[in-house]
Amino acid sequence: MKIRDTKRYIYALTGYPLGHSMSPFIHKALFEISKIDASYGLVETPPEDLGDSFKNTLSALRGFNVTIPHKTAVIKYLDELSPRAELFGAVNTVDVREDKIVGHNTDCAGFLSALQSADIELGGDILLLGSGGVARMIAFESVLADANLTIAVRESGVPKAEKIKKEIKQKLSKDCKIILLDEAEGSYDLIINGTPVGMFPNVDACPVKKEVIQSSKAAFDVIYNPYETVFIKYAKQAGIKYSGGLSMLVWQAAVAQEIWNGVKFSNEDIDKVIDLTQKELEKNE
Repeated sequence: MKIRDTKRYIYALTGYPLGHSMSPFIHKALFEISKIDASYGLVETPPEDLGDSFKNTLSALRGFNVTIPHKTAVIKYLDELSPRAELFGAVNTVDVREDKIVGHNTDCAGFLSALQSADIELGGDILLLGSGGVARMIAFESVLADANLTIAVRESGVPKAEKIKKEIKQKLSKDCKIILLDEAEGSYDLIINGTPVGMFPNVDACPVKKEVIQSSKAAFDVIYNPYETVFIKYAKQAGIKYSGGLSMLVWQAAVAQEIWNGVKFSNEDIDKVIDLTQKELEKNE
């Protein structure tokens, strides 16, 4: 019997390595709110096993999420991509239908919803730290919002940043600026940390000088563990608008469930799940 033939909906996250993921906890909380009888597990899949895992396990689910290192590699197994997934060349949510398997990118919706809930506008002069997968998505969204984008990276991150710049020119006919992290100075309308610097267990690290954060009008950090990074603490001290990554994480999961099951979540629902997830994170520290 295929997993899809069971009455209970089954979903999962695939990636490698997965470690201690908060996704099962978040999705369980969202399923409870929407009153859907479903479970959510982890399918740890080494890169060389992705094809077999997709054929034998993932494609039998009702849907699944995708994380590093499979966000691009999974595309060749899918029948169709949403416009955003096609633009970014990255998939984090897969909708397994009876007739086709469709790849989506809900990281972008999670990012935009998190900004909106913190009353932060995506526009003006934006300083984006990093050039990895999530930073790439944020770079595209920033340029789509007609922001004046500067990407700040370490020397080792320059090739990736140049690739993002090239793709933005090719796909959107727009431009952005690239600088080194230690060259970052002045004030920005929004500063975004798209790097893992400051993530647990290296919680005392910050990717950019305190003065740059505190002279900006708003700050966003994609990191969700710890709930308040040094980056966010500096923003909080300065009294500027800010948001951490937990809001984005919960929102992108909620949008995935909206795709899978046609449900809708209110801001109050999301706030409840953020609060529950924060407490769960604190228990595991």
